Amino acid sequence: MTQPRFLQIHTLSPYAAALLNRDDSGLAKRLPYGGVLRTRISSQCLKRHWRIAEDPHALHGIDGAAAAYRSRELVTKMVIEPLRKRFSKELADALESEFQTAVYGDSGTSRKNRQTLLLGKPEIDWLAAEAERLAREAEGNAKAAEQAAQAWKRQFKANIKVMRQNAALPAGLTAALFGRMVTSDTEANITAPVHVAHAFTVHAEEPESDYFTAVDDLSADEPGADTIQETELTSGLFYGYAVVDLPGLLSNLGGNAELAGRVLRNLIYLIAEVSPGAKLGSTAPYGRASFMLLEAGDRQPRSLAEAYRKPCCPHTDQAVAALSAHLARLDEAYATGEERRVMSLAAADVPRAASGSLAVLADWAKTLAEKAAPS
Repeated sequence: MTQPRFLQIHTLSPYAAALLNRDDSGLAKRLPYGGVLRTRISSQCLKRHWRIAEDPHALHGIDGAAAAYRSRELVTKMVIEPLRKRFSKELADALESEFQTAVYGDSGTSRKNRQTLLLGKPEIDWLAAEAERLAREAEGNAKAAEQAAQAWKRQFKANIKVMRQNAALPAGLTAALFGRMVTSDTEANITAPVHVAHAFTVHAEEPESDYFTAVDDLSADEPGADTIQETELTSGLFYGYAVVDLPGLLSNLGGNAELAGRVLRNLIYLIAEVSPGAKLGSTAPYGRASFMLLEAGDRQPRSLAEAYRKPCCPHTDQAVAALSAHLARLDEAYATGEERRVMSLAAADVPRAASGSLAVLADWAKTLAEKAAPS
């Protein structure tokens, strides 16, 4: 096999009596597939939990991994607010208006109209230093600060472009992995090398309406419950799928193959071990993947979701068997020759896959990322 371009990551993860990802009405997210409704976990939910995980393999704990922040108030809280402690309100206000529209576009002066934007710490630090410089040069004169900021804004896109070209991970590790879209500055857009599908149950949904009550401890003389409510709980075995464009990842990390290897190794751990759960106190929705398959190849990736178009028995052994049978048919039809590693708690073989622990799979992924660098 030639040097692989893509790493495909397939998982099967079980959860019981949980509410992992809710819709706008507070119910579990769903997906119609194969003629039945499935319980679903959105890709946005999965990525957020991998990003913010406090874990031995946390992404933010990797040396050289710059932080990033997603907010409508990046300029307000991280650029202008520090100035208000040392300069007049009038001067800070004059700078804020220009910096908000520079970063968020023409609607930047209105919080509700701003795009929720992702900026890396290097970008924020540069903006804060520029605001500090303009404030000092104005010598307390708010009008002078406003005029200087207007001139600065006219050169903003060109200057921040130069800064980004000369900084390591200017938009932070989050953008380097999952991309960024900035409608006010298309040159700030970053293509995501990590592609994540919505996870769904391999079987029809298994919901339960949970009726619960709360008793007032200080009103013992009054019988009955003080509060009566309902919530939805679901159980299921979820198929998850993600793809890593290895050259794309390396490019977004500034060509640092060692960093790419460490990042991908940690990501494999997070995908297997981090639960995308809400309602922690009442459901303890913690679980780990009972199956993980990694595939490395140079052809266009393809999900194995088709293995579960016909609802499967919700047991890991049967789900792995269904996946393996579908994979064998794909191999026979396409012969794309992916190299595979598998970690499984099931007693079922996966075609042409070498078995190993999660540590073995993570280390293999690390090696693939390191080898993605051009020789």
